[in-house]
Amino acid sequence: MQPYPCQMNAPSLPPQIEGWFSNRGWTIHPHQRDMLELADQPCQLLIAPTGGGKTMAGFLPTLAELADGTHKGLHTLYISPLKALAADIKRNLTGPLTEMGLPIRVEDRTGDTPSSRKRRQRADPPHILLTTPESLALLTSYEDAARTLDGLQRVIVD
Repeated sequence: MQPYPCQMNAPSLPPQIEGWFSNRGWTIHPHQRDMLELADQPCQLLIAPTGGGKTMAGFLPTLAELADGTHKGLHTLYISPLKALAADIKRNLTGPLTEMGLPIRVEDRTGDTPSSRKRRQRADPPHILLTTPESLALLTSYEDAARTLDGLQRVIVD
């Protein structure tokens, strides 16, 4: 019996991501593969030990979907209770993204974000936006919020 009734064969990773793992001598953890397999499901819960690759597991479906560079606008919204955690996630994502050579823009939006960047994010949203509940509440209060969030495919709540 499969662990999930909706589980299917694991999707293949784009070569840039597969290469990034193999260049390090790493293989994808089972929970990372599960997140890929269940990417089309409306809701998932990920529990893994510290240092177990949770960040990569949570964002791996997004990275795979954005790897070809065709998605315009916001794809994934990450909501953290702490702005410091959002900053850590940004750092933990941008390094691998640069190494993979993926055309994915990641930005954070907190109370400390300059208003000029917040305006730009509304007009030209990044592919991945890392934010706090308070900043998200403000973002959704603007008249153009529907346009800003138009391409949203995934929400990750930490």
